[in-house]
Parts: sequence; structure tokens; C-alpha cells
Amino acid sequence: MAETTAGGLVATSGLEVGAVVVDLEISRAWLVDPASGREGPGEIVVRDGVLEAVTWLEGADAEAVGPDGVVVAPGFIDFHVHLREPGNEDAETVASGLAAAAHGGFTTVCTMANTDPALDEPSVLARVRGAATASGSPVQLLAHGAVTAGRAGEQLSAMGELADAGVVGFSDDGSPVKSASLFRNAMAYAGALGLPLVEHAEESGLTGGAEANEGFVATVLGLRGWPVAAESSAVARDLAILEEVRRDVPGARLHLTHLSTAAALALVRDARARGVPVTCDVTPHHLGFTEEWVAGARRWAWEALDPDGHARDPWADGVMVAGPYSPACRVNPPLRSPEDAAAVLGALVDGTADAVATDHAPHTQVDKEVEFGLAANGISGLETAIGVLLAAVDAGELPLQRAIAALTTGPASLLGERPGREVGLVEGSPADLVVIDRGATWTVTAGSLASRGKNTPLLGRELSGRVLLTIAAGRVAYAEPDLG
Repeated sequence: MAETTAGGLVATSGLEVGAVVVDLEISRAWLVDPASGREGPGEIVVRDGVLEAVTWLEGADAEAVGPDGVVVAPGFIDFHVHLREPGNEDAETVASGLAAAAHGGFTTVCTMANTDPALDEPSVLARVRGAATASGSPVQLLAHGAVTAGRAGEQLSAMGELADAGVVGFSDDGSPVKSASLFRNAMAYAGALGLPLVEHAEESGLTGGAEANEGFVATVLGLRGWPVAAESSAVARDLAILEEVRRDVPGARLHLTHLSTAAALALVRDARARGVPVTCDVTPHHLGFTEEWVAGARRWAWEALDPDGHARDPWADGVMVAGPYSPACRVNPPLRSPEDAAAVLGALVDGTADAVATDHAPHTQVDKEVEFGLAANGISGLETAIGVLLAAVDAGELPLQRAIAALTTGPASLLGERPGREVGLVEGSPADLVVIDRGATWTVTAGSLASRGKNTPLLGRELSGRVLLTIAAGRVAYAEPDLG
């Protein structure tokens, strides 16, 4: 028997990764189920991989059970990850990526198409799926297919064949579809196939040679600026094309990934108010970090605003605790101003942003530990995502249920019926859930990360909310070693 007093968790079977959960009981925990819109004290029982019982506690039975103890939620879904296989296994393999996902509480991940070769036809998808099967992980791997052949932006990929093979969307992420006419044709074709076009919104004519968000910090550091307009102008173009395409293809759908600016999110908000079927996601780093992290600050985004909602001066505040120009802070789109980060968080709270997606982008030291402007873009984020969101929850900036919804029902709504797994604490369904000790902390170190990518500015940082157990489709995906 394995037992932890942290939250009344008792398993009478082993907790080896890949094993079916034969008998698990969690008592007096805080259950969060966005699918039913309910959270509160409760207990669960898993037997033979099935969520046999969900009991909500009331009255005296619920006393002293709160959201600061053990939390049980549906397994997380990440709509946007980069697993690097095939082609760059030194940075990440499918196996290491799925292990990282499980450590972060994710039971389903959607990998992007910027592999080598690009995921632009079914045989590459078969290779990725084969690697997932060989890993032994029960974490479900879904995939986006490339929009264009080789992601070269010149001609469409084998979109019909990819759809038949089971991709969940089409994206050239890592770069936008530059040609407006090709983008229009791709949106119409994807819509006819019943799948979304997932766009990286960037007007590359405005970002050539850019290194950091255009503004005060970039100016002080002498870095070339990356303007907000590079994102907002691309979003405006994409929305205009979507509205036109839908006249002929009513099923056309657009998903804008990793939006990072108030201007772009305002365009999405306005479009949705007009009934335009556009969705979007935001990342943990764009709502939790800001441009001042490039200069060496490490305070959360909401701490970088004055009472009037304006950015504080990090140098005047004396908050530089790390060296400047850390390549771990170089991302695409770049870390933005505190005002933009507040808009990202606000969009998550009000539902403009449908989901949180990590944009997990692991890199090797060779590609990352170089001069800031030459470093590969990306943060390894699967394992720290819930910690960043819980920091916002702890600060009173984000309701817990909304944070969990952004990682579960939100991304599930983007996938439709594709996941093939029930999302929610549903009795009689295969157990797909995560158990988090909200009262525990953990320190982010290279050794504590399952991902091969150690490129995160959170190294050395203590995060609240330690994942104790991740169960995917009734099988153990991750178990805290102390659980036995």
C-alpha cells in the first residue's frame, strides 16, 4: 500500500507508469470539475481504471476541506506543443515530451507540424504516433498537420489525406502563412474538411531582425524592437479573410494561437461579438512574465503594474535579480509589456481566450545558450504551466475554476470530438485526472524537469502546487516518487 497524508490519497495497487489504476481512493479533497461547473469538497474512487465514484461532501463532512489542500481535476489538455521528433531528438523526443506532459498534469497534447521532415503527409504522422506507442506513456498524442508542403509557404500540403489520417487542425506554426491568397485557400479547404486553421499571427515584414518587444526595456537594453502591430495587423488580416471565406464555406474556422497583445485580443473580442467563429489561446509565459524579465526582473506580471495599471520601472524598483539578456526569455511572440500581460490575463478571465496552451518549445543548449538575438525562440513550459496559473490564482487575479477550465474544457472545445476521451469527473468513464497538492511547493531545476529542454527562466524558482499523480485513460502517467 502507498499512502500520503498530504491529502487522504490511498492506493492499494502500485503506481508504476503505464499500469492500470486498480484501486485508488482520494478522500477529503477539493474537486474542480469545469464540465459540470462545480467545485468543492469531495471524494473519488478509481477501480480497474474507471472513475467509479465521485462524491461531493456537504455539511460536517466538508469541514476543513479547502482549495489550498489536495485538488483533483480532469486531466489537462495542451492544444499546442512542440515535441521535436522527428528531426531534432536532441531537444526532445516524443517519449520525453509525454513524460514532461504527465509531470505537468497533462493527459492529452497536440503536437505541431514543425518537425523535420514537416508533418505534411500521413507517413510523418504515422512515425510520430509510432513513437508515442513505443514510449509506453498513456498520455494521448494528437497532431496538427502542416498547412503548406514542407511548411515552405508555397503550396498546400496533403490536407485531405492528413484529415483522413486524423490530424486535429492545420498549422505552419513557427511561422505564419505569409501569402494571403494561400491562407484563404487553406482556410476554405480546412473548413470543408471540418478542421480549424491554427494560425501563428505575425506580419513578418515588421519583425525582421527583431529581438524583444518594442518599448522601454528594449530601448534601454539596445535590442531591436518587435512591434505590437506585427501581431495585431496579422490578426486583422486573418479575421477579414475568415469572414469572407465563410460566405462560401460556412464551416471555416480560425484559431489564433499564442496571442500576446491587448490590441490583438481586442480584435478577437470584437469579432466574436459579431458572431465570427474565431477562437484563440494564450500562454502561461505571456500572462505571467513580461519584457522586464529580459532585463533580469523575475516578478510576476501583475506585480509590475502600478495602482493605475501602468508599467512600473523595474530599474527604479530595484527588482533585477538575474542577469540581463537571458536567452531563456527569448520567445516568439516576445514577452510583452505589463499592460499587454494584464490584457492576456483579462482575456482568459472573461473568456475571450478559450484556452491556455503552453507552446512548449524545448531546445538544446547549443541552440539556446548563445547571444540573446541569436538564440532559438521558445520556453520549455509543459511542467511549469500549472504553477504559473496557480501563482495568478494565489494573487487573486484568476479564479481557480477558470484556470482549470482553460486547461481542460477550453481546449477540449477546440478539439470537438477528436480527443475521444470524456473531459470531466464523470462516473463510469476511464479515469483521466490530475491530483495536485496545493499546499506543497517545488523548485524548478534542470534535474526536476522530465523534458530534455531545460530552457525556462523559472529555473531556481519555487512554484506552488506540486503534481502528485496524473492518470490518463485509467493508467498511471506520472506519480510523485514519495507516493510509493
